Amino acid sequence: MEGVAAVRFFSLLAVISLVAGASMTAFSTDNGDDFKEEPNLAQFLGDNETAATDEDAGAAEGADQPEPRSDEQPSEESGDDSDSDDLSRNLMVGGAGVLGTMALGAAFSEVMKVTVLVALVAPMLARIKKTRDDLLTRGRLLGYLEANAGIHFSALRDALGLANGVTAYHLQTLEGEGRIISWRDGKLRRYAIGHLSKSELKRIRNPITGTRLAILEVLSNSGALGLSGTEISNKLEISRQLLSYHLSELKQSDLIGPANQKKRPKWCITEVGNDVLSVSLEVSRLEAGA
Repeated sequence: MEGVAAVRFFSLLAVISLVAGASMTAFSTDNGDDFKEEPNLAQFLGDNETAATDEDAGAAEGADQPEPRSDEQPSEESGDDSDSDDLSRNLMVGGAGVLGTMALGAAFSEVMKVTVLVALVAPMLARIKKTRDDLLTRGRLLGYLEANAGIHFSALRDALGLANGVTAYHLQTLEGEGRIISWRDGKLRRYAIGHLSKSELKRIRNPITGTRLAILEVLSNSGALGLSGTEISNKLEISRQLLSYHLSELKQSDLIGPANQKKRPKWCITEVGNDVLSVSLEVSRLEAGA
């Protein structure tokens, strides 16, 4: 399935960024604590040495020797700590941003949701030992797809009462074995049995919807006598220009044909049109109830 490798790569990169950022933050904090403790140790040692020497002699030596400049090194270390904090913060923000973007995409697009589930959840479930329940679940999926080819992921999941991760895992396994096929349809991902013929697959992959589906339904109910363009227009309450466009598209797809040889013939649905109509109505019914 396309996109799975990309999701896994960016997820791994995001996790590495988060871990690296957190580690750098913890390391910087530990070093800061150690640095703060050093003056206390130096003061302690200095007090012991002062107690062991003569007070006046120590004062004279202190007057002769210049005091060491202690403000340079801490300043450099402070700048390094600031750069380290910025880098760790950027790493953590970047990693969280990548994961958040994928989560947001999965929330609004079924294709993205299925891709993320297959990329991240399926490998974890694959480590679980195969059980009789797994085989039964795949059998249910195959049987349902046999009867309802072209159904999309969410409708299939809800129809069988399965969880997102479980559905994605078993569908990926079946697709990897060549027993089912899937394809992208806008924001949806649809599934069907893998042994369909090219003509069957073509009809399933292009279900009729909207006005064209309504035209096929009207012509199917009219029987072999068919209906004229005016009659269809009146029944569906659409303009003749719009009807003419849809009739032309349906005719090019061999879904309808002329019922007679007149200059302005009546139209009737073809055998191919009836097959496409039944598939489209079933898909619409299933998705409406999902």
